[in-house]
Amino acid sequence: MSFKRQIAAGLILFLALCGAISSARAEPFKIVGFGDSLTAGYGLGPGEGFTDKLQAALRAKGRDVTVANAGVSGDTTSGGLARLDWSVPDGTRLVILELGANDMLRGVLPDIARKNLDEMLARLKQRKIAVLLAGMRAAPNLGADYQTAFDAIFPELAKKYDVALYPFFLDGVAGQPGMQLEDGLHPSAKGVDLMVERILPTVEKAIAAVPGGA
Repeated sequence: MSFKRQIAAGLILFLALCGAISSARAEPFKIVGFGDSLTAGYGLGPGEGFTDKLQAALRAKGRDVTVANAGVSGDTTSGGLARLDWSVPDGTRLVILELGANDMLRGVLPDIARKNLDEMLARLKQRKIAVLLAGMRAAPNLGADYQTAFDAIFPELAKKYDVALYPFFLDGVAGQPGMQLEDGLHPSAKGVDLMVERILPTVEKAIAAVPGGA
């Protein structure tokens, strides 16, 4: 091969590599909402669920993101642990981990929920995926001991794994008839709007903490 052809071939390779790097950088910041019916959008219409509205809110603020919905109605922390690896694809930069409400509603021992969440956080850390842990609170009718043990799970695990924490996913919605569906458990479209508004600063902070975040 002549010298000129070698130069031309090298230039083509260089431009191809630059294009590949540019393309990789142009990919949106991938977020996965991993949870139960509160994430899945139970009882809501198309575009009314948490992940859709969070994605819209982030994009409205100029962030190039996608927010995938990996919520499964009725899921417990045990169910979440069983499907974690295949529900969070490679390339995910941030997981909003929202599980535990169904454990609490079914009276599952707090130690079981803690163990499952601990394992999920360990696996995501091993994969170098950032996490925003969405906390849940136990209903008072389960008793003070249960409530104390359950409520402590989320801040303690967030501290253990040094991940972002949003203390209560249903903040401003739980117990508010205008913000919930008739079942008194799930957020209405209006309730989701408030949830997104309140969690948005924490999500943005979590994104900013990821190297090369959106």
